[in-house]
Amino acid sequence: MVIDQPDLDREASVADKMMQAVDQQAVAMSTSDQIAVENVSLRYGGSAGVLAIDNVSFTVPDNEFCVIVGPSGCGKSSLLYLAAGLHDATSGRILVNGHEVFEPGRERGMVFQGYTLFPWLTVRANIEYGPKRRGMAAPERRKIVDQYLEEVGLTAFANHYPSQLSGGMKQRVAIARALANDPAVLLMDEPFGALDSQTRTTMQKLLLRVWERHHKTVLFVTHDIEEALLLGDRVLVMTARPGRIKAQVKVNIPRPRTTNLILEPEFIALKRQLLSLLHDEIDENH
Repeated sequence: MVIDQPDLDREASVADKMMQAVDQQAVAMSTSDQIAVENVSLRYGGSAGVLAIDNVSFTVPDNEFCVIVGPSGCGKSSLLYLAAGLHDATSGRILVNGHEVFEPGRERGMVFQGYTLFPWLTVRANIEYGPKRRGMAAPERRKIVDQYLEEVGLTAFANHYPSQLSGGMKQRVAIARALANDPAVLLMDEPFGALDSQTRTTMQKLLLRVWERHHKTVLFVTHDIEEALLLGDRVLVMTARPGRIKAQVKVNIPRPRTTNLILEPEFIALKRQLLSLLHDEIDENH
């Protein structure tokens, strides 16, 4: 298999920046693990540039699945990148586990829309990358990787390369790789946005199962209202640029959940509420 090195560099640059942080000092875990966004603003292009995010504040309690929705260009993905430590806020701060975020760290796992797998590594090697960089012993690494391979249904593909996988399978690897590093927080930026409708539904079911098992604190960005309500405990609605938190909607639908929920009256009522909030925002800015 011949792989062009410049293509590899482009494909994996973001993944490498996130994963190399596993060598750094581990952050102590506690029962109060959470995300705290405090008066965060982001301006591109200096003081005269574009204000993308304006004075945003919210917290995500331990084990909550929090979803962010908003109009295109409202800064929801930028906010996630700030939480990941991949960008710096213009003002304000973000804390994870009580520690201010300045750079990527192993207490935060990131799953992108574009997979960001290492294309020269097998599925198994991608998943064990973080634990291996931390110096975990080989038998323990194998046990963890086998566990997540089974959870995401890819045991039979352990020795395949990303180029041999479908989009949905690549995203399963990305989720398993993030979880194998045992982060306190999982940051997910429209992870199913590039998938077809059927595969997206399958991945939503998978994520629901995995989250029910591990109960990580999750901050999840999506433009899909049904996905937000199916997955989330709470949905934050952002305004059009500059992005602010316009409203929060509690999803008081019992778990475990299935995709059949989209037909239930309670689900439909919440969907109407979110659509109204978003439509009002679009109308006000066009």
